[in-house]
Amino acid sequence: MTLHPPGSPGSTGSSGSSGTPWLIAGLGNPGPWFRQTRHNAGFLAVDRLAERHGARFRRRGLATLVAEIAVDGRPVLLAKPLWFINLSGRPVAALLRRYGVPVERLVVVQDDLDFAFGSARLKRGGGPGGHNGVRSVGEVLGTRDFVRLRFGIGRPPKGQSVGDFVLKSFSDDELAAMPGELDRCADALETLVRLGLNRAQDTLNARPAAEAPSVPEAPPVPETGHGTEPGQGAEADRGAR
Repeated sequence: MTLHPPGSPGSTGSSGSSGTPWLIAGLGNPGPWFRQTRHNAGFLAVDRLAERHGARFRRRGLATLVAEIAVDGRPVLLAKPLWFINLSGRPVAALLRRYGVPVERLVVVQDDLDFAFGSARLKRGGGPGGHNGVRSVGEVLGTRDFVRLRFGIGRPPKGQSVGDFVLKSFSDDELAAMPGELDRCADALETLVRLGLNRAQDTLNARPAAEAPSVPEAPPVPETGHGTEPGQGAEADRGAR
């Protein structure tokens, strides 16, 4: 399956057999040194979905890697913006325009401090919760009416800043549990495309709490989202948020 921008050679148009595609955009920071950090959970999730379908990411447009898959014949674009995470909005918006994807078919996959590792949630809309990548997408699009898959990364241990925590690699225990957690997210994303948000939420939330991976929870820190202080700009501009 090869998707073409509307109006380009090979495009089926809005009424073509391929249908309107979905865009699933994982958020993260580019570069190998960030690959297994907590802030790159979005990249890891779309990587897993691409692997499941035997798809490869290729450079497309405005500094973005894109892979194309089909879920029961429904076209899906998987994207990894290559700007730093707090600048994710522009490349995501460029892909929506290029492929004629409506915002209601956009899914943003993010890391989330508000959930323990092993927890993930799907929702439509809502505030960014301190996540500057989600904030960037909402600001550039002018709406928050897109779906978010929030992958729990837990909270930093006492004495460690949020910025340092999200840029550290997952622990050995977390990495050992990661394949199963990413598969749960991939299952939910496929269900979303096939059957809609409500059924996908049921899929993601179906596992009893007792089955969650045994990873020690850190003490809570103040509700700061992915920032540390309101004036944290230097760290954020470096891609930390």
